[in-house]
Amino acid sequence: MTATELPVATPPAVPVTRRRRNPRKNGATIVWIVAMVLLVALVLYPLVWMLSASFKPNVEFGGNNSFFPENPTINNYLKVLEGIAGIPLWKFFWNSLLLGMGAVVGTVISSSMAAYAFGRIEFKGRPIYFAIMIGTLLLPFHVLIIPQYMIFRNLGMIDTFWPLLVGKFLATEAFFVFLMVQFIRNLPRELDEAARIDGAGHPRIFFSITLPLIKPAIITSSIFAFIWSWNDFLGPLLYLNSPEKYPLPLALRIYNDQTSTSDYGATIAISVLALLPVMLFFIIFQRFLVDGVATQGLKG
Repeated sequence: MTATELPVATPPAVPVTRRRRNPRKNGATIVWIVAMVLLVALVLYPLVWMLSASFKPNVEFGGNNSFFPENPTINNYLKVLEGIAGIPLWKFFWNSLLLGMGAVVGTVISSSMAAYAFGRIEFKGRPIYFAIMIGTLLLPFHVLIIPQYMIFRNLGMIDTFWPLLVGKFLATEAFFVFLMVQFIRNLPRELDEAARIDGAGHPRIFFSITLPLIKPAIITSSIFAFIWSWNDFLGPLLYLNSPEKYPLPLALRIYNDQTSTSDYGATIAISVLALLPVMLFFIIFQRFLVDGVATQGLKG
């Protein structure tokens, strides 16, 4: 046997041992899954019930406690699509959409500018003003109802959309300002210093550097601003008097006030239709909402 034909030693075979599963860990996993399923069922129960009840005739409300309708009908949706009080359904949707988009635009513009001022501009009394702004979060909205109503009445803005939109363009939502301030404070100041060396001022830094970097906070604020405005009932109830200017939350009240009777089927049907835009808006932008929350703990 030559040197080139020397046998190659093979390593001994290692026995394969199967890893035993921990029965306690498996039991905990099963309990966790069952608990999550029950929690999801509990959360989705009102939504499923509302969808099922929208197909019930009015005679089944009150006397019939079954979850599913015995005689399902689509007359509730047909009645809603016809409108009410001579006002088509699309008018209520348009009013809600106008208020929602106006709230988003006003909140993003005013809150981002106020947040940049608190986060990047040094001025006298900044900590005090910021603390006062945060303190407004503790002030109940009901305390401001009468003073605000008197101001808008003296300005002749009652029965218009202005009382519902003016505050959005004046950075009165301290929650959104605080959210954006935290994002801006986490941005490296070296970016601002490099921009100043190139001759950029605050407007250029704000629009070219700050706004693109706080995109998660802007999208998060937009989602909450739209949903809060879409679901707002008290504000339109105070300032709007003409039915043709009502948003969807007030349109629901019309179905319960006409001729001193309540059309429960139509009310639930329009509630389902009013919920669809909010669900679609949230589903489309939920990824940005999660990103905005996740990046809160990151430092620049």
